[in-house]
Amino acid sequence: MPIEITMPALSPTMEEGKLAKWHVKEGDSVSSGDVIAEIETDKATMEVEAVDEGKIGKIMVAEGTDNVKVNAVIAVLLQEGEDASAIGAGASKPAEAPKADAPKADAGTVMRADAATQTAPTAKADPAPVANSGSSAPAKTEGGKVFASPLARRLAKEAGIDVSAIAGSGPKGRVVKSDVEAAKSGKGATKPAAATASAGAAPATGMSKNQVIALYEEGSYELVPNDGMRKVVAARLTESKQTVPHFYLTLDCKIDALLAAREQINATAPKSKEGKPAFKLSVNDFVMKAWAVALQRVPAANATWAGDSILYHKRSDVAVAVSVPGGLFTPVVKSCDAKTLREISEEVKDLATRARNKKLAPHEYQGGSSSVSNLGMFGIKDFAAVINPPHGTILAVGVGEERVYPENGQIKIGQFMTVTLSCDHRAVDGALGAELLGVFKGLIENPVMMLA
Repeated sequence: MPIEITMPALSPTMEEGKLAKWHVKEGDSVSSGDVIAEIETDKATMEVEAVDEGKIGKIMVAEGTDNVKVNAVIAVLLQEGEDASAIGAGASKPAEAPKADAPKADAGTVMRADAATQTAPTAKADPAPVANSGSSAPAKTEGGKVFASPLARRLAKEAGIDVSAIAGSGPKGRVVKSDVEAAKSGKGATKPAAATASAGAAPATGMSKNQVIALYEEGSYELVPNDGMRKVVAARLTESKQTVPHFYLTLDCKIDALLAAREQINATAPKSKEGKPAFKLSVNDFVMKAWAVALQRVPAANATWAGDSILYHKRSDVAVAVSVPGGLFTPVVKSCDAKTLREISEEVKDLATRARNKKLAPHEYQGGSSSVSNLGMFGIKDFAAVINPPHGTILAVGVGEERVYPENGQIKIGQFMTVTLSCDHRAVDGALGAELLGVFKGLIENPVMMLA
């Protein structure tokens, strides 16, 4: 009996993914453990291995297809002695990959959503009925995509016609070449693509449908569909702000001693023949270490809310926010308090690089009790970060800058940075949060105390 190969769940929260690449084709023989495909989620691109041996009888989901649901059949594996006739009728129509005319999200870097956030216009397709010489209305899949042949899509794109506005005459309302040609000649009714895309819902600004269409016609803005990562970021941060009772604590840390220690340590780094140092510590490496040690010294604050209980973590597993094109990752540095500054520096660099390349494994960005989000490199003085569930706290770090301050009746100049702690009030109360932040301040102002 043929074996159905289904879309795997690569993480506990995964609901759908993109079938990025097939490593096999129909008719290929595979053995258990062979890599057969690459699946791209909102977090990473991972390889899928065959569990059974046999021959690829039919590929049900084409390479490059987005939004493939978990447990959906992506291919059929034939066992020894079976041929294509053993494949059921339900597997007779493979899903099509999205063509080049499908809109893609902008690849520009998006800052953390918990900083100053600008609401982008959103809309969804909801085309009005279109008459077309007795043909049926455009047929759509369950996901709202229009059935159209690859040739029809290409011809429609070249003609500047929105394929979703063309009523198809093919099987099950599929748009075919003749439908596009009819639309080009004026015999078939169509709508401008911009108006079609905007007709369903007004942007978050509260404009009417007609105002949205007018803006499209004026070219005032571009509608960019959200990709999987942006949807997950939006869902998690919305959940956080709606369900987690945040409160915030802010104080200034004097970092002259930290900067001096950093300079001394970096000066000891051995250099290669090209003069490149073996390591270079950043201020954020000290912040990660100090925050992890502080969580150990105030264990009651190393906590996360778990509904009918509170989890008190024995390790300081601290996540660090990494900005990537289209959103952010929060990879976790496990047992951060027990690692040296150099180990933390190397691990954060490695995690950040693989996060930007979407090469992190699920266990590398899940878990932990707290996070650090540093926007100091962008010149941000201070900000309040949104807690990343299920974490109980997140520390927001601003830029280090020279400031004037009084000391024993004298006016002095020193280097300061502002930090803001966001706490989940269900697990960490105000006084406890203040104690945790106070311990961090003592460590960051006297880095040698991290070793005590």
